[in-house]
Amino acid sequence: MKKVLVVMGSDSDLKVMEKCVDRLKSFDIPVEVRICSAHRTPAVAEQLAKNAAAEGFGVIIAAAGKAAHLGGVLAAYTTLPVIGVPMATSVMGGMDSLLSIVQMPKGIPVATVAIDGADNAAILAAQMIALSDETLAARLAAFKADMAAEVTAKDEKVRAQFA
Repeated sequence: MKKVLVVMGSDSDLKVMEKCVDRLKSFDIPVEVRICSAHRTPAVAEQLAKNAAAEGFGVIIAAAGKAAHLGGVLAAYTTLPVIGVPMATSVMGGMDSLLSIVQMPKGIPVATVAIDGADNAAILAAQMIALSDETLAARLAAFKADMAAEVTAKDEKVRAQFA
């Protein structure tokens, strides 16, 4: 199975991104976590991205706040899919991060999830890897069925309450 590389711009992103790592592990997807700055350690970002495919990664998830260039820098150096997770910030609540990630130039796409959307980033990465992994595809189907069952149970409870 392909691995997922989770890269954060700062250790301040770790609390949110732990949800991503936990979700990936719940699907039995191997994950490696790194801290790398697009601005302070650009050479490290370049090497991470250039070597990711050869090291067995299938998807890169990049979490960054404010200028949020990390996902774009990583995407510039790889053909692997990159998923950006805009982090909430004290300045604009994360809108600055979101806009920085979604406004990528032609030819350098970065898929983007919601502000602090670490869980959805993991699920999207799993769906990408599942395109060539039937076992993982089955785990995802079970996960979605479980979510549907939770909603159905809540619906039945509220309908009974107001009947």
